[in-house]
Amino acid sequence: MSPPPSLGPEIVEARETRERSRARALRNYLIGGLLIWIPIMVTVWVVKFLSGILDHSLLLLPPSWRPEAVFGTYIPGLGLILSLLILFITGVLVKNLFGGQMVAGLESLVRRIPIVGAVYSGAKTFSETVLTDQGKSFKQVVMVQFPRPGVFSIGFITSHDLEEAQARTAREVTCVFVPTTPNPTTGFIVLVPRDEVVHMDMTVDEAFKMLLTLGVVVPVWKGKLGNGRLAPPNDGP
Repeated sequence: MSPPPSLGPEIVEARETRERSRARALRNYLIGGLLIWIPIMVTVWVVKFLSGILDHSLLLLPPSWRPEAVFGTYIPGLGLILSLLILFITGVLVKNLFGGQMVAGLESLVRRIPIVGAVYSGAKTFSETVLTDQGKSFKQVVMVQFPRPGVFSIGFITSHDLEEAQARTAREVTCVFVPTTPNPTTGFIVLVPRDEVVHMDMTVDEAFKMLLTLGVVVPVWKGKLGNGRLAPPNDGP
């Protein structure tokens, strides 16, 4: 029996091309599925995580009023509703004169407790600065040379009032929080000379998207120069 004829190079190349095409199509399908499911899974995980934390507010209810006793089973999400209700009622009470005086009295008492007072004062100041319009912290996105000169990191201005640092360095310095990625809740506090801080046009939301996506999602800069030249130095506001 004669051996089968060998395939020509054109046929072999065509077969390899078809195999690569099928492999590429399979890869694209898998990536397409991941692009759909990864955001869904991350969103579900975050919502479930927050719901689990907020469900601890159900412990404020008497045992006979909790869902397990009333409905016979655990109902996820009721803690979120109860937490929102508590926040709303607290806000209403604090906004009136009597509630404000009562909160001020309780805060004065807590601030006198060693260690606890320092932690409460720091958390109180941070909350008022970030959640209200009283300060400019976390309102401006900047770039600073960190962790070494020539390498820039995204950061957020947290404070300009650094009297001791400015007096000891004989320079105007700015406190910048440089977050880590993909977890921007941790990071580094760096004191940078004000003339070395590069102010950015991107919003805080755009910066957080960039951090959470490891730099994959980069906001489009509307001030891009049409001639391709580098932008002039940005001295900020």
